[in-house]
Amino acid sequence: MAYVITAPCIGEKFGECVDVCPVDCIEEGEEMFFIDPDICIDCGACQAVCPVEAIYHEEEMLPEDNIYLEKAKEFFASK
Repeated sequence: MAYVITAPCIGEKFGECVDVCPVDCIEEGEEMFFIDPDICIDCGACQAVCPVEAIYHEEEMLPEDNIYLEKAKEFFASK
C-alpha cells in the first residue's frame, strides 16, 4: 500500500511533501506531484505537511480518486 496525491494538488505544487519524504519517492510532474507506490514506505510524513490536504493512504481514498493512483503508476513507469 502507498500514499497517493489527489486532485487538490493539481496546479498547486507547494512541495513540502518532497522535503519530508525519508525515501525520496515523491517527484514533480507537469501539473502535480506523484508518489512512487513501489518506493513509498507508508510513513505518512507527506500527508502531515500537505497544505492542501491532497494526500491520502490508498485504503482511505474515495473510489473516484483511484485515477490518481493509476496516474502515479503511469508517471513512474514512463521513467
